[in-house]
Amino acid sequence: MANVWQMVKGLVNGLHSRRWQSLLTPALGLLLTVGLAVSFTLAMPSIGDRTAYATNFDRKNLRQQSFAGEDLTDNDYTRADLTEADLSHTNLTGVRLFTTHLDRANLEGANLTGATLDGATLVKANLKDAVLEGAYVISADFRGANIEGADFTDVLFDPRVNFMLCETAAGTNPVTGRDTRETLYCE
Repeated sequence: MANVWQMVKGLVNGLHSRRWQSLLTPALGLLLTVGLAVSFTLAMPSIGDRTAYATNFDRKNLRQQSFAGEDLTDNDYTRADLTEADLSHTNLTGVRLFTTHLDRANLEGANLTGATLDGATLVKANLKDAVLEGAYVISADFRGANIEGADFTDVLFDPRVNFMLCETAAGTNPVTGRDTRETLYCE
């Protein structure tokens, strides 16, 4: 920055007229400021670039948004509305979904390993072939959810939710090779 300023001063000092100096110095300073602001702005990740950085979507309205196939690792969707969102084949490892609305959301083939879904509503959500290994789902609402082929290995459940899921559990997860009923410890 100091070298650039010295170069600008040298250019201005090279002009012999004081009138030119008084006109060009503020103009060049403004040009330099705008140039730096633009370069910093271009270096920042855009809102559409959700794959490289953990992002906070707390309380955001993301209804019917498509995140299909994206890497959303460690993002925070606490109290967000993801009703009818397309989260199919996404990497949701370690995401925070506290009290998040995921009603009728498509989570087919999603990786929710280590995710926190405490208090989340997944009414009629599609969890076909999803991996929820080690997820924390106490008090989550799975009424009417499609869990065919989902892997619930080491998931902490409210016993009533576990019983309800066992009523419809079927299939084998294509990624882990685990039977859904076995991962839920269904009798």
